[in-house]
Amino acid sequence: MSDLTELFVSAREAAGAVVELEDAARNGLLNRLADRIVEEAEALLAANVEDLAAMSPENPLYDRLMLTKERLEGIAADMRKVATLPCPLERTLADRTLPNGLRLRKVAVPFGVIGVIYEARPNVTFDVFSLCFKSGNACLLKGGRDADHSNRAAVTLIRKVLAESGLPENAVCLLPATHEATKELLEANGLVDLIIPRGGRRLIDFVRDNAKVPCIETGAGVVNTYFDIDGDLAKGIRIVTNAKTRRVSVCNALDCLIIHSSRLADLPALVAEMAGRVTLYADSRAFSALDGHYPAERLFPAGPEAFGTEYMDYKMAVKTVDSLQEALDHIRTYGSGHSEAIVTENAASARRFQASVDAACVYVNAPTSFTDGAQFGLGAEIGISTQKLGARGPMGLEELTTYKWLIDGNGQTRP
Repeated sequence: MSDLTELFVSAREAAGAVVELEDAARNGLLNRLADRIVEEAEALLAANVEDLAAMSPENPLYDRLMLTKERLEGIAADMRKVATLPCPLERTLADRTLPNGLRLRKVAVPFGVIGVIYEARPNVTFDVFSLCFKSGNACLLKGGRDADHSNRAAVTLIRKVLAESGLPENAVCLLPATHEATKELLEANGLVDLIIPRGGRRLIDFVRDNAKVPCIETGAGVVNTYFDIDGDLAKGIRIVTNAKTRRVSVCNALDCLIIHSSRLADLPALVAEMAGRVTLYADSRAFSALDGHYPAERLFPAGPEAFGTEYMDYKMAVKTVDSLQEALDHIRTYGSGHSEAIVTENAASARRFQASVDAACVYVNAPTSFTDGAQFGLGAEIGISTQKLGARGPMGLEELTTYKWLIDGNGQTRP
């Protein structure tokens, strides 16, 4: 038995102990851990500095990798929020009695052991643990080399608080930041119940193509916003600017602005607030509308690769269309099923957009930056699922449960 197999077995044993806890005990642990995150911020930030020193600030992942005192306080606040949420376990999803007297109940239960593979996002370490622990699961974390110091400091703190509370430390385990560890995790069928990759398209594709354990696809987001013929310009400016520039390195950031051709005269105003920061790749009609009204050093003709790219940077494509249908066709071709938005005052167009767009989250007159578990009231998130089978969109506590049937009888037999 390899060292990692032993670790997987110990995580399964820990999961059995976690699910037997009262919800109040799980909540108490999360609140104590949240306090310690704030109290021990200096040590967590020092570890994070080691990771940041090895990455160029120009790397789009730098912002995702960075922890600050304010971000740690936000992580702690999210953890406390998770502790206040209703217990997702033992919820009755269905309850009926058959003509023969058998009572059937469908109730929510944990998956058991959840493996999460993620890139340079140390906040994920705390988010995943809080959601898994609250939902009665143990978690196996496989972070990347870029965030290894940060992840190890976080997991060390979590395990310390677990031990101090008399709970099994292996409710959370951090795997080595190696490709070999990823391979073993993906092949741990029978020991690991579910794997969730959280990162870019390359990581997600690799996990999906190589996992022997069931997995949920999350993360990759090619995000579009359509400014309709009936769009309100003031709303559009706020929505487009927030969706693009709030945090460019996250999966809900805007990648392509689609604009109706009759509104091209408003295009310079739509993007004016991002002129000093964002590089635009515009199709021929949008380029002509922007030429002379946008910094020349940040305006380029769109090549074939401009659309369908998740930039994760201060870059954005601009596409001109002549109808709502053409906008829908563009999204169908280049979207990733993550988040899409329309800016319009036409109720019929809004309804058609939401009905026709195939994505986990579809917005009317609001920015895609709201696609986030905390913003949805989930406390935190383990990822944004872009698949259709099972969980879809921000994944919180309920998405980390499955169900089983409980059948109560009184001696009935089947003829």
